[in-house]
Amino acid sequence: MHKIPVSCFVIAKNEADRIVRTIRSVRPWVDEVVIIDSGSTDETIQVALAEGCRVMTQDWLGFGGQKRFAEARCRNNWLLNVDADEVVTPELAREIIALFNAGEPKFVAYGMPIQMVYPGAIKPRPFARDHWYVRLYDRRSVRFRDSSIHDSVVTGGHAVGRLKAPMHHFSMRSFAHMKQKLDERTWLLADNARRSLNAAFRLRLISELPMNFFKYYFVRRHCMGGIMGLRYALIQSRYRLLKIYRMCSRGQGTMKHGTGLAPGT
Repeated sequence: MHKIPVSCFVIAKNEADRIVRTIRSVRPWVDEVVIIDSGSTDETIQVALAEGCRVMTQDWLGFGGQKRFAEARCRNNWLLNVDADEVVTPELAREIIALFNAGEPKFVAYGMPIQMVYPGAIKPRPFARDHWYVRLYDRRSVRFRDSSIHDSVVTGGHAVGRLKAPMHHFSMRSFAHMKQKLDERTWLLADNARRSLNAAFRLRLISELPMNFFKYYFVRRHCMGGIMGLRYALIQSRYRLLKIYRMCSRGQGTMKHGTGLAPGT
């Protein structure tokens, strides 16, 4: 297969059980796959090397910092960021290849739908509507935000193109794994919250759970996922409430907890 002038980079930690499908979804058609490992204790590095990737190690710099580190290690200016628990669908691969086969892409950045897959499933629920992120971009014009807690591409005033085909996100090994990730994430957000939060923010303790249940179950269409979708919406809603509670408590100085949350933990 003809390869396009794009570097795909992946940040990873302890992803040996699922990074192969991520790599194989891009390896045949991108110029290189760069893996930045942040201290795996499993076979992640060996697996990635066996799949023909360039692998480097870097202690965790935060979400944005780790991805900016990866950006600088790629040999192409056009970059595709894929997380170690994501898979580029064949439809999305064809869409990206066609974009470059037509010449220099029109936009400096492209976003795409990211569709979540439940534990044990092989594809998203019908009519999935989860997230939309910029993941394909020209680093000469845009880059990831240098943030310890956020990992979004800052596009500034640049127009952003939209790709129609989705990437599949196998975020959860199990619902227990989902709860662990959300628990760590809420502590990370709480520890980085402003120490003084106004009364309007604290009122979210009342509204956060029902509003988020409505968002996840109806707006993001987890109602189409049966019992799994109901369970997912309930867990997400609970942890959104817990995040607000921890942020408020942290702002009052009544809680102390830290986490160096990194991919794969």
